[in-house]
Amino acid sequence: MEPLANKIRPQTLKEFVGQTHLVGPGKPLRKAIEEKHLFSFVLWGPPGTGKTTIARIYAAALNARIYELSAVSAGKEDIRKIVEEPDTLMEDRPKVLFLDEIHRFNKAQQDYLLPFVESGRLTLIGATTENPSFEVIPALLSRCRVFTLKSFDETELRAIVKRTKIKLPKAAEDWLIALANGDARIAITAIENCRQLYGTVTLENLKNTFEHAFIRFDKKGEEHYDTISAFIKSMRAGDADAALYYLARMVEGGEDPKFIARRMVIFASEDIGLAQPTALVVANAVFQAVDVIGMPEAGINLAHGVAYLALAAKDRTAHDGYFEALEDVKKTGNLPIPLKIRNAPTKLMKEMGYGAGYEKYDKGSLLPEKLKGKRYLS
Repeated sequence: MEPLANKIRPQTLKEFVGQTHLVGPGKPLRKAIEEKHLFSFVLWGPPGTGKTTIARIYAAALNARIYELSAVSAGKEDIRKIVEEPDTLMEDRPKVLFLDEIHRFNKAQQDYLLPFVESGRLTLIGATTENPSFEVIPALLSRCRVFTLKSFDETELRAIVKRTKIKLPKAAEDWLIALANGDARIAITAIENCRQLYGTVTLENLKNTFEHAFIRFDKKGEEHYDTISAFIKSMRAGDADAALYYLARMVEGGEDPKFIARRMVIFASEDIGLAQPTALVVANAVFQAVDVIGMPEAGINLAHGVAYLALAAKDRTAHDGYFEALEDVKKTGNLPIPLKIRNAPTKLMKEMGYGAGYEKYDKGSLLPEKLKGKRYLS
């Protein structure tokens, strides 16, 4: 019983839908595939956006032997077996390792993988939903290009749904597209499950199917973006009970605890800021505790930090002021810096007035002339 997603999986770029910024005419991955460039890269993007499909199309185009592993269950031994697998009559075919959820490989595992990628014995294609600059060690990341994938838009999702060749009433398709939220895997799986359970795909049947599927999904993973949004907004509202509940859902669902801790560090500056500066200290301490202690005990550290951040006073002035200043920088470019606060390491520069009068100045006079008097921190 081959899953529907596999049956309709594109085999070539001609069949692939979406990610035109990467695989459209003249774009980097299309050129790499068409010109058969062999190199390691990381595909970073939300779930259900075609990472596995792109990896398989790339490997097939280069006539490579592709080995697919999930970093959740794989380890050093799996890497060793691939590297040591004896060459066959097709010995000129490169070995491509597709490592799904590469962010789940710890530092030691990544260190073990590094020399094989460095020497070219393995060409790595990593796939991740997490920012690789946080989760992939610098030495390995420096040997890979990073390509960012986007969620499918409504038009792209409709095209993918049509590939199933299963007819949906317009109302059912509209509901499914909205619910899938850019994730093709959710859309295809819901259609497949609905047909298996009810025989026909209608709006009512689809809702019933997806309701039950959602409960099962919660046992294994999380509606990543919805849950983290609820988590952040609960802390922002000062509702520690709700924040702890959403924390528990993420932990129980298998969310990466370091991802949760990173969001807490950001929240400490973005939402609490100057109202309680120690919040950033606490959030960083929680992140360090999670990194050192690990789960499940680190869940207690997370809970401590979440309760503290939720109950803390809130002040977004530093956050808002920074982004307002950023907009001015983008609009006005490199405005001349006032002479009195310029560096004056030479006699000539001092004679030109660099650094003169710095000891006596009025607040607001240190901005460029065009922005004089502008207030970012109210």
